[in-house]
Amino acid sequence: MTRAGYPTSVKDYRSYSFWLDDCGDDLTPRAPLDGDADFDVAIVGGGYSGLWTAYYLAGADPSLKIAVLEREICGFGASGRNGGWCSALFAGSRRRTARVHGRDAAIALQRAMFATVDEVGKVVQAEGIDVGWHKGGTLSMATTPAHLARLRAWVDDERSWGFGEEDYVWLGAGEAAKRVDAAGLLGAAYTPHCARIHPAKLVRGLARAVEGRGVQVFEGTAATAIEPRAVVTERGRVTARVVVRATESYTADLPGLRRVLTPVYSLMIATEPLAPEVWDEVGWSGRETITDGRHVLIYAQRTVDDRIAIGGRGAPYHFASRIKDSFDRDDDVFAEIERVLKTLMPAAEQARVTHRWGGPVGIPRDWYTSVGFERSTGIAWAGGYVGDGVSTTNLAGRTLSDLILERSTELTSLPWVNHRSRKWEPEPLRWIGMNLGFRLAAAADRRENRTGRPSRLGHWLGRLTGDH
Repeated sequence: MTRAGYPTSVKDYRSYSFWLDDCGDDLTPRAPLDGDADFDVAIVGGGYSGLWTAYYLAGADPSLKIAVLEREICGFGASGRNGGWCSALFAGSRRRTARVHGRDAAIALQRAMFATVDEVGKVVQAEGIDVGWHKGGTLSMATTPAHLARLRAWVDDERSWGFGEEDYVWLGAGEAAKRVDAAGLLGAAYTPHCARIHPAKLVRGLARAVEGRGVQVFEGTAATAIEPRAVVTERGRVTARVVVRATESYTADLPGLRRVLTPVYSLMIATEPLAPEVWDEVGWSGRETITDGRHVLIYAQRTVDDRIAIGGRGAPYHFASRIKDSFDRDDDVFAEIERVLKTLMPAAEQARVTHRWGGPVGIPRDWYTSVGFERSTGIAWAGGYVGDGVSTTNLAGRTLSDLILERSTELTSLPWVNHRSRKWEPEPLRWIGMNLGFRLAAAADRRENRTGRPSRLGHWLGRLTGDH
């Protein structure tokens, strides 16, 4: 064990997720920063946010001297461990957006997310990054009467914003079962605006793509502080006209920023490849990403090699926003995720689980993602994706490129730009509030499973998460 308590060997990096184990890359870290340096743009964080920003900046202005500074390897964090949903989900209340910025602005932000899914697809094709791209959409399944009521109301609500059947549609039980024959299926909401991807292949491919555009990527280079037009690292001081903070949940490790984003753990498992006869029973030939109507989120995909990769929330928040390797694994949560999989898909009951992993996602106090640039200090930022960052990071990278290059575009006028979430409460209030929210979500699911009716606890959960 070395830097910051993390392992640095190729073998150890592969152990952080199925995706990193399966990405086909030699995960030996690139060379670190070697002393003080000066750049036009210094980007802290080698995940999706940082790499997309570097990609679009270098494409727009090849003369820029750009550096990406990564503490571990590109894709070490959420970019190499997530569920592989390139979706149009945006973490932020649309109603709140409409109240503050107007209805048209709220709709424009959602339509920008629709377009972003396709933008990611265009880039991976242009750059030859084999991420197993398949735009099969998302199926949100109802397996209890409470799910049914909530998901049908969700589709109706989306229609009230002017989105049509080409964006959101309700499928009856028979139609839904033709897609995925889940146990107890009562119906499903469907949107085509999501693609299944291999997340680690995306982030590792992006790192190579930005190097191809002349960006310098320094791995094994931990930032210890971000200052106006400077980044302090363990290996030297970097000065730059613009500093981009793209550290997501690891923002909590930086001085003065512990209460900006709270790290919350999401855990996953992956099965062995399933036999053709199992898939004949389950269906899922459209390879939609799937979830259901419960409050404790689950998310799943059918991988390129015919595994089921499924994850969920439920792990506790750790006091003082601590991040540790040991938090990546919680046997109780893994067992619950496996139980959910076998309940939804009894045909996969005998499937062996080959990988278990997890990692933190960044949560802002109002659960509202933001991107921005403070020209007076030269500090830009993007983050707070609440687990919906695979696509939103791309929109962030394009937006930051326009902001940094002083371009006034449709992207720079979107309502998430320069949004400021208030800080999280100090401890122990943060610990109490976060874990209370998790308990409410689990209690709401238990009550709904018992009664079949939507739980009022869900209303209070919505108030805690800012969705009102």
